Amino acid sequence: MPTELEELVGFIASPNANIRLLATENLVPFSASQPALFKTDELTPIKHLKFLIRDHPKIAEHALTCLINLTAEKDVLEYVATDDRFLGILLGLLVEPEEVNANLMAMLLANLTKWDGLKSLLDRKQPAPEKLKSDDRVINQLMDLFVKGADGTYNKHADYDYLSYVFADLSKHEEIRHYFVNRQDYDDVIPINKIKVFTEHKSDIRRKGVASIIKNAAFDIPSHPAFLDEDDVNILPYILLPIMGGEVYPEDEALEMLTDLQLLPPDKQRDPDSSNILTHLETLTLLTTTRAGRDLMRSISVYPIVRETHLRVNDEAVQDACERLVNVLMRDEAEGEEIEGGAATAEEEDDIVEV
Repeated sequence: MPTELEELVGFIASPNANIRLLATENLVPFSASQPALFKTDELTPIKHLKFLIRDHPKIAEHALTCLINLTAEKDVLEYVATDDRFLGILLGLLVEPEEVNANLMAMLLANLTKWDGLKSLLDRKQPAPEKLKSDDRVINQLMDLFVKGADGTYNKHADYDYLSYVFADLSKHEEIRHYFVNRQDYDDVIPINKIKVFTEHKSDIRRKGVASIIKNAAFDIPSHPAFLDEDDVNILPYILLPIMGGEVYPEDEALEMLTDLQLLPPDKQRDPDSSNILTHLETLTLLTTTRAGRDLMRSISVYPIVRETHLRVNDEAVQDACERLVNVLMRDEAEGEEIEGGAATAEEEDDIVEV
């Protein structure tokens, strides 16, 4: 005999909308605590939940929440992420300017990009809504959605912050790192230039994801000259400002710093999330891979900023990263000598999103 909960799972597919609403709403907590309930009959309940993302907005909300929680399970993640038709429906709904569940869809997509096969988004196409003013490449639509939709400016129901986690996971892949560092034909903009402005955004999620994207993009060594060029990407102010507070530096150090970093207000706060500070320090270390990168950082007084970060951030991993970077920057180099920059690994958002 099926249990009461197993019967409730069966009601997900009821032809009666009120029953579907009641069933999905009551099953949300069990999607996190008892995922096995949804794995019966070759994952048929998951199939029904996927269908419901186009149902009444409240039913779709509960179905999406269940799917977000259930994709913490590897078998469910693979089942959902490899469903090309479902992915097309999800992406089509996500970019619509009136979609009330867009944030939940972005969260689900952030989980799905844990599946390596989702790097195929780079080549995927779909028509773009007129309001988005994008082209037909899904990756460009998601980028424009993330930028134009911040703070509810594209869709009053969504801020799309979780798309930063989508991009962070995708940028583990070399071909998608290339996307971030190369000028796009449709708008003549380098994508990394669109997102760098969010390293000090009010959203913890957006800051964290963007920090990871920039770090992963920095693994593309040939792009370092553009990263460091003030007339190109000019990334250094955007990764140094988040690790700085309102410290007062000696005049000889301050005058050598980038203009954007001088005369910061005394109430300037560094990023409160030490993991973001660590990511930015690792990006700086990656950018010391070339002699030109190291010489530039020495010339603009990056060392004093790292020194103050080491003193003021009580986090062992951050302090270790500061020491590694200082060891590279303070080393004497003979003319023409090349040394190894600090090592790091491509970064993904560690946690599956759950609601």
